[in-house]
Amino acid sequence: MTLDSPCAGPTGVRLAGPRSLLIEFATLDDVLAHHQHLAEHPLRGQIDVVAAARTLLLRFDSRPAARRGAEALEQLQVSAFSAGEARRVELEVVYDGEDLDDVAEHLGLSVEGLIEQHTSRDWIGAFGGFAPGFTYCVPAENPDQVPRRHSPRTQVPAGSVALAGEFSAVYPRESPGGWQLIGRTAAVLWDVSRESPALVRPGDTVRYCAVTAEALTSHQTAEPAEARAEAGTEAGTGARTDAGADAVLEVLAPGLRTLVQDFGRAGLSDLGVSRAGVADENAMRQANRLAGNDASAPVLEVLHGGLRLQACATSVLAVCGAETPLKVTGKDGSVRHPALYAAFTLLAGDRLELAAPNRGLRSVVALRGGIAAEPVLGSASADTMSGLGPAPLEAGDLIRLGGHPVHAVSPAELSTLVEQSAWAEREDGAVPLRFTRGPRDDWFDEEEVRALSQQRWVVTQESDRIGIRVEPADGGRPLTRARTDELPSEGVVRGSLQMPPSGLPVLFLNDHPVTGGYPVIGVVVPEDMSHAAQLAPGDLLRLIPVDPDTLAPEDAAAAGVPEASDTPDTRTR
Repeated sequence: MTLDSPCAGPTGVRLAGPRSLLIEFATLDDVLAHHQHLAEHPLRGQIDVVAAARTLLLRFDSRPAARRGAEALEQLQVSAFSAGEARRVELEVVYDGEDLDDVAEHLGLSVEGLIEQHTSRDWIGAFGGFAPGFTYCVPAENPDQVPRRHSPRTQVPAGSVALAGEFSAVYPRESPGGWQLIGRTAAVLWDVSRESPALVRPGDTVRYCAVTAEALTSHQTAEPAEARAEAGTEAGTGARTDAGADAVLEVLAPGLRTLVQDFGRAGLSDLGVSRAGVADENAMRQANRLAGNDASAPVLEVLHGGLRLQACATSVLAVCGAETPLKVTGKDGSVRHPALYAAFTLLAGDRLELAAPNRGLRSVVALRGGIAAEPVLGSASADTMSGLGPAPLEAGDLIRLGGHPVHAVSPAELSTLVEQSAWAEREDGAVPLRFTRGPRDDWFDEEEVRALSQQRWVVTQESDRIGIRVEPADGGRPLTRARTDELPSEGVVRGSLQMPPSGLPVLFLNDHPVTGGYPVIGVVVPEDMSHAAQLAPGDLLRLIPVDPDTLAPEDAAAAGVPEASDTPDTRTR
């Protein structure tokens, strides 16, 4: 990798959903130069820019902005990448990784030779991705190629030093991973209490230093996690929602999982931080407005009911999203059943219970005045992939008001909010999700792309806020790739339909990794992601290919799927 080579323009621009572009380049140097330019001089409507091995992902706030962005790229003049404020980072490593022998053999080196090669080179931080603090580093010269593992590990320990392709990186926290493990470090790669949370940033020079296990365990490169916890914040998890005498609600039972959420973190994808945020954005807007809040006030996201709250003081709430029966038990033993999509009052001592949904998966609970939660990187949302934000609620937690502005709801707005709560089903019982093709639909024959939309799919139990896994229904079949080579990691957006070798799509939700190494055959449009958030295991869905500009179905047989503008649509099921 060189930092002063001439910068060439894109070799191709692909659509990655209606509002995002995947831009291809011939070299990593060209990627870094364009990333630096677009990070410092964003295009109109640009939200995020994500660098990867040979691509940039640009995310915009609207379809027109994405179209303008594609036109602007043709005229863009970009200077070569400049290291600027780059630093030198030394990482002490114990070379005892499980894959050390196999990697040495693949490269035709002894283990000692591999260690010497890894420690004698300068490595340059190229780009972030996968997870916060995970920085892809390339050697300053003569890169090797190390294949990923055939079968990824389900858990890679935090601090693992790994190789894949031409890159070296350190796993900042325990997570799944398919890279080859050659060692481990005690360095803390990601810490939101630092001015720069990422220890290694793009442009930094990294030098790995071999040490013994005794030296590593006796030397800490960052403050221990226990000390941070005692100071009030665990490493990047944010503050809990408990408070003192001003608490308005107490958690009696959190159900399967209850999280504090808002609209998430924008503009941090190049650090490996996904947007996270509430999965059903329509339900959050509706619940907040019904409670009298601005649409963006933090809320509770409840997975499949089970949440039980007791009021410590009089409070006003609203619940939207899944069709969840509500039950309020008063101090005197009286029972009432508040309606969904309507504000209701809890008096001190009242207990609210959310039962398992009759339809849907996630409920959104809004509290008038909002929920108090410590923001992390500008958002109070809990990110299950990275661990950022407030921890999941536990029994005994106390919830206090966030002091957010309260606004009256007019009769006209109330009527509109109630109308948006209607559920509509297709005749075949499947939830329709519209998608645009690409960016990697050319990795599949046209027959396979058609099969994606011609058969119904069923949601499996292996689904969470990171992604929804589906399998064919009605005797359908998995999809087969036309290309079987390895795709270099590249940026992915929420709604991406990623296709692993199994041929079973994974629909990325809010906590998805920033980059991925499997081809994305299509992207579900943002207007339908609230619908996707309510899909429970066993639910059926049908994928409808649409025009990215009009969102009209490509196939007239898909008539009945509502068209949508470039703004969030109403709730249709």
